[in-house]
Amino acid sequence: MSSSVNEFNEYRSKMNDVILSKDNLVLKRLFNLDSNTYAEGALSVKTKEMLGLVASMVLRCDDCIKYHLIKCCEAKCTTEEIYEIFAVANIVGGTIVIPHTRRAAEFWEELTKEI
Repeated sequence: MSSSVNEFNEYRSKMNDVILSKDNLVLKRLFNLDSNTYAEGALSVKTKEMLGLVASMVLRCDDCIKYHLIKCCEAKCTTEEIYEIFAVANIVGGTIVIPHTRRAAEFWEELTKEI
């Protein structure tokens, strides 16, 4: 994996460990709820990750976008699917989402160049 993908994963893991080590019940429940939300159910994990990516782009959260791009890659999303997701996010979120789309496209290229 590229260095920026590794750096993102390492930082996310490290800081999640720090947050969870403080034993805050509400935060622990929130993390658990997040994990359970993206589990297989009536909707597939792949579908849920694609929905998460659209929501993250519309909300303009670059960390969330990277996370869901990684999960979409793991779920075997195609580049064509990712660019349709980008299109939906830009229609829903408006042109303010374009800078996030650029960064998302760059991160997707890094994720998929080794596949």
